[in-house]
Amino acid sequence: MAVHWSALGEVTAVSIGATVAVAVVFTLGVRSTLAYQDAKDGGRTSAAALAGAALCFLACAAAVAYGLYLIIPQFHD
Repeated sequence: MAVHWSALGEVTAVSIGATVAVAVVFTLGVRSTLAYQDAKDGGRTSAAALAGAALCFLACAAAVAYGLYLIIPQFHD
């Protein structure tokens, strides 16, 4: 059995990149939520912070759903 090292390296790089990207987007969502809470506590409203948080969390949910789609073979029928 031969190992195709370049393909293994490519899969590893894409996996690490996707993991870092989802973690960064989730962190931005948490930070936007905190900014919204700070604005709310100060008597202001920040719809942009709330919308940004929702968009970040939606992107994370989409990445998880796509990963599940790729893993579960029944979804490919």
